[in-house]
Amino acid sequence: MSEHANTPILTGPELSGLSEYHAVTDVFHAAVKRHADRPAFSCMGQTLTFADLDRLSANFAAWLQHETPLKPGDRIAIQLPNVLQFPVAVFGAMRAGLVVVNTNPLYTEREMAHQFKDSGARAIVILANMADKLERVLGKTDIEHVVVTELADLHGLPKRLLINAVVKHVKKLVPAYSLPGAVPFRQALKSGAGKQHQDVQRELDDIAALQYTGGTTGLAKGTMLTHRNLVANMLQARLAIGTGLNEGREVVIAPLPVYHIYTFTVNCLFLMETGNHSILITNPRDLPAFVKELKGLQFTAFIGLNTLFNALCNREDFRALDFSRLHLTISGGMALTRAAAERWKEVTGCDIAEGYGLTETSPIVTFNPMDAPQLGSIGKPVAGTEVKVVDADGNDQPFGEPGELCVRGPQVMKGYWQRDDETAKAIDAGGWFHTGDIAVLQDDGYIRIVDRKKDMILVSGFNVYPNEVEEVVAAHPGVLESAAVGVPDEESGEAIKLFVVARDESLDAETLRAWCKKDLAGYKVPRFIEFRDELPKTNVGKVLRRQLRDEPQKAAD
Repeated sequence: MSEHANTPILTGPELSGLSEYHAVTDVFHAAVKRHADRPAFSCMGQTLTFADLDRLSANFAAWLQHETPLKPGDRIAIQLPNVLQFPVAVFGAMRAGLVVVNTNPLYTEREMAHQFKDSGARAIVILANMADKLERVLGKTDIEHVVVTELADLHGLPKRLLINAVVKHVKKLVPAYSLPGAVPFRQALKSGAGKQHQDVQRELDDIAALQYTGGTTGLAKGTMLTHRNLVANMLQARLAIGTGLNEGREVVIAPLPVYHIYTFTVNCLFLMETGNHSILITNPRDLPAFVKELKGLQFTAFIGLNTLFNALCNREDFRALDFSRLHLTISGGMALTRAAAERWKEVTGCDIAEGYGLTETSPIVTFNPMDAPQLGSIGKPVAGTEVKVVDADGNDQPFGEPGELCVRGPQVMKGYWQRDDETAKAIDAGGWFHTGDIAVLQDDGYIRIVDRKKDMILVSGFNVYPNEVEEVVAAHPGVLESAAVGVPDEESGEAIKLFVVARDESLDAETLRAWCKKDLAGYKVPRFIEFRDELPKTNVGKVLRRQLRDEPQKAAD
């Protein structure tokens, strides 16, 4: 870690290895050759080895090349939860030279129609559970080729038939749909198995994936992530995290969605490249089933985020699990609170290493050194990465002063798909990507995120960062989780409103305010407190502050 001589910039170590690869598919081929007989992905008790993944993805690539007119560079949407079909479809599509458009299975019809039309996707692989939605929006898109898969399509008999029948007929999770011409996923694989595919060589600057942002400020934008972006970030993850892993021997719990950039890069690239075994959790929201699936697993690593750590540690069945082999826990996606980290360490005996990233940075920007994690920080820049902070006028800020975090490195996106104006706003002439996050660069080389720029609350001219308020509140033993937002106020411009999910039903607003007053300046203490049974969250588990902020305000203590 070094500091530039004249400007307050932190720089990661040198990045090496990028010249080894031309594309993500090169990483894939090296991994399956080196680790052929090892398990790559498991889901609901079924496992694919690296050799299985190679064979099945080749079959899918052959089907795409022989049974469709799709050409290299065409877009294919993949709308799947954490199932074995996901890595098969992704690597099959990339081997055929296609651009992957990762699509959230929880999307509404409006969101699906926008993403498919905006990306120009000509094909889709979709879970049968949401095929009825596709039927209703298909006419608004350019999609010509539909592949439908059921939840357990890559399981063996009789388990495949049993699981699919229960999902469809007992749980009624597959609404009726009509998609004439749609091809079942298993049929596509069978058809491709009889044909020879030709791997398409892509170059580092070609687009590998369109990864859509959450769209919290309007319609979601497609982030153009090149093969260079994804390969670089895989190598950066290897250098930052790899020292804490035993290649080919780790069993890693992957509860976060693989279509999200966090898990997409860490599990489908970094952990695959290092020959490790990812356990895909299809529905982590079903906590009893999730914990049941963990029983008996000798897992060694866990990838999650703050809300999930909180929820699991609050369960007796989770606390009763065997954590004797767990030696690595990674947090990302949202700020990690000290209370959650300390509780996780107390329950599992494992420290949490927090990292930071965004969709636009593939995603990893910083990570806590494995040998010296600093709780409360997002760590240091990963290899080949520069970071600085700037004020509202774009002036560099000194160490210790908050400002907008800016990033420059090989993992920074090519730009927003068909939105040159938005790209110009996000990436300046010097190649710096402006994250929208407020951060402080510390003298010791670590970085702290203060808050999202858009979430900052202005109380009588004073900046209040919700993360700071939530950090203090989270330390109260009676609080499970919380969210602080700004609400309009005639006297102070904005006032702080706190939404709380209590662990202790006897907890009241005054007790909580008194707790806050011990560690927060008066203007940072929430004026309004509302207790809730749960907080709205994204599919990844981030609390939706904007939704809380935009709700009609009702009476609160």
